[in-house]
Order: sequence, then C-alpha cells, then structure tokens
Amino acid sequence: MTDSNLPQGRDSLTDDLLWRGLIQDSTGLDELRELLDGGSTTFYVGFDPTAPSLHIGNLMQVVMARRLQQAGHRPLLLVGGATGQIGDPKESAERTLNPPEVIAGWVERIREQLSPFVTYSGENAAQLVNNLDWTGEMSVVEFLRDVGKHFPVNKMLAREVVKARLETGISYTEFSYQLLQANDYFELHRRHGCRLQYGGSDQWGNITAGVDYIRRRGAGPVEAFTTPLVTKADGTKFGKSETGTVWLDPQMTSPYAFYQFWVNADDRDVSRYLRYFSFRSREELEELEKATAERPQARLAQRALAEELTTLVHGEREMAQAVAASQALFGRGSLDELSPETLRAALTEAGLVHLDELPDVAGLLKESGLVPSMKEARRVIAEGGAYVNNTRISEVDATLSADDLLHGRYLVLRRGKRSFAGVELRG
Repeated sequence: MTDSNLPQGRDSLTDDLLWRGLIQDSTGLDELRELLDGGSTTFYVGFDPTAPSLHIGNLMQVVMARRLQQAGHRPLLLVGGATGQIGDPKESAERTLNPPEVIAGWVERIREQLSPFVTYSGENAAQLVNNLDWTGEMSVVEFLRDVGKHFPVNKMLAREVVKARLETGISYTEFSYQLLQANDYFELHRRHGCRLQYGGSDQWGNITAGVDYIRRRGAGPVEAFTTPLVTKADGTKFGKSETGTVWLDPQMTSPYAFYQFWVNADDRDVSRYLRYFSFRSREELEELEKATAERPQARLAQRALAEELTTLVHGEREMAQAVAASQALFGRGSLDELSPETLRAALTEAGLVHLDELPDVAGLLKESGLVPSMKEARRVIAEGGAYVNNTRISEVDATLSADDLLHGRYLVLRRGKRSFAGVELRG
C-alpha cells in the first residue's frame, strides 16, 4: 500500500497522533502511516520493573497502548524480567541491582497493573510477555555469537547516555543493555510478527538499535517511533507532587492524591496534557480549551483531565469519591459520604495530625498548624472563621466529644474558605 492510498485528513490515526504531539521521532513517517492507517499491526512497548509499581511517567506509554488497540492494532505489553535485572544506563551513575526474586515479584505486580488498560479478547487481543522467557535460556556464548556480533562498538559508544558516563565509568553490564532490548524486538518479531515498537524519547537509541539489529539478521521490515518527554512548565519533574512520585498503585498513591495531581496541573500545561492523555476527540478538546480560556478560574480542563484519568486508572467509584472529597473538604459536600480510606487520604495530603486525646477547638487549630498560637486560634473562632467537620464554631472555648469524630477517629478542621487540616485520634 502506498502513502497516497492511505486514509488522510484529521480522522486518520497518524494524523490524530501528530495533532496531539505524540510522535517525536520515527523511522519514517510514511512507513509509520502505512502501518498505523493501513490495517492491523502487532506492536510492542516495554516496561522494566524498577519499582513495585508503574508511575505516571509511564502513563504516556500505557495510554498509547490503549489508543493503538482501540484503533485496531494488537498490543504486546512486555515486562522486563530480564532487562529489569540489568538496568538501562542513567547519565548520573550506575544503577543499584535488585535481587532477582524482588524483580520477579515486581514483574507480577506490574503485569497485573497493566491488565485493565487493554482488552485480552477479540481479533487484536493484547498479550503480556516477559523477556526473561527467551533471554534467561540463552548461554553467554550464544548471546555473544548470535546477538553481540551484530553490534558495532563504535555505534554503541556514540549513544549520548554512554558518552556521558565514559568519564565517570560505566559497567559492561549496563553497556550491554542496548543489546538485550534490541534482541527483545527481534524475538517478538520472530515469535509474534511484531512490526512496530514505540517508547519514550529517551529510548530512541535502544529502539533504533533494535530496528537495525532485525535488519542485520535479515528480517523485517519493522518500524518504530517515540513519544515526547512530558515536562512541567515550572521546570519541575513530571510525575512528582509535593509528597513525591505519583504511582499508579492505589496503596502507594491514593486515588484522591492521584486526582489532585491532575486538578492542580498548571494552566500552561493542561491543554498539552489533555492532548497526550485524554481519549476525547479533537473537536471536544478544542471546545474544552476554548471554554477554559474564557473561564480559567473554573479549571474546567484540569477537572476534566483529573476525572478521566482517575476513572481510567482507579475506576468510576474511586473517581467519584475523589471528587466528593475535594468538594466536601471545602464545605461544598457531605463529609459523611466519604469512605474512611478516601477521607484519610485527603487529610494526609492536607496534613494529618495524630493525637492521643482531644483538646478544645482552639487547641486543635493550634496543634494542626492552622494558627501559630492559642491567641490567634481564639481570634479566628471569635471572628467566625473556624470550622470543624464543615460546621462553624462560634464559641472560643468550644470542646468536642467522641460523637463528633468521623468514622470514630477523624476531624476535618478548616480556617476560612481554603485552609484545612486533619486530625486522627489514636486508639
């Protein structure tokens, strides 16, 4: 099929990806268009188990897999049981190697985490694969003869991350990572007919090494592309919040904290994030961008993005709880409707103080850090600016009882409209 025979215009998959800014580098745009717009193609994307969970830095690749499958392509989701034991070189220093049994546990957790994002039935059913299945059975001699023979060292040394490490030193282990990833593409092409690989822009050297390796082995043709590095306008690292990395595992980052990360997206970033991560159409996104520009204080784009991605990652119920918590904490909803887990997560984000017994309300305001002193606490109460569980406190010497605790242990304190904190009673 030639390029002129392919679907053109804004409705083709390739054009949509280009409009969204999702293709940074490719082995050839015409060849990529032929694969993406010309019928079902088997593709793969890899995830190394370097932690017990994926984080939102991985979300671009997860969402892309879902996007390509919905367009009719077949996903191979690779979790690197082998490459995870080696580690892709970092520019700063050598990676710490984790024990194989730890990595094996992380492989299973990440495989389970990937499962909800794609469909495992139908003509283009997704498949989970582990590169330890073919790498683990290779001997050193086989690896050096069958794989290493096809990699010129001068080209490997030209890779930016390797050049950056030549001064401080790089082990042969990390230097050889490129060969392992390239061999993954060859094996998936041989075993599953895979013709397309994609990944983050930092993987371009590894990805093109795989394309070249397949050609040197007399197979192919195969293609590849990369997605752009996701950044923040303020210069801070994407995927980080005030409390650290934003994980996809709800035990490591609560659905409420996940929701808040997107709600708090910078106005300068949110339109770009919507194009990257949302499944809304181009027309819907352009309309949302217009409405947001007209009413920026309403944060329409941020809330739309937060609701869509929280639903995708954590489900409809957790998204509804996160929205309810956001409203209830500022007095626009009922705190009684929040689950203990959601309430605790929201209060932890705000600042949760643990107490063995309840002081009076003025003492609670001081202990929680909402005011610097008892004198200031009494002044805030007297002026009508103190709330407990969204009820205004008017008496400066007001006290509370166990009946006032939410779920038998929590209190929500608020000063004014926007400053709040939480209290958890121990025992």
